Amino acid sequence: MRYLATIVWAVLITFVLSYVLSSMGGESLDMVSTLVMAAIFSIIIFILGDGILRDQKEQ
Repeated sequence: MRYLATIVWAVLITFVLSYVLSSMGGESLDMVSTLVMAAIFSIIIFILGDGILRDQKEQ
């Protein structure tokens, strides 16, 4: 459940960010690059949450 919520929030926040930045630049919204960026953000959040930050908390 935790991973699903992370993926959903990463996709939503990335879509909003991409929409705003592409509108400011006068470009069209590219769905593929937005989903790729959301996947990268999700992976980074998983690594931080389960690896690096959890190890620091246990010490």
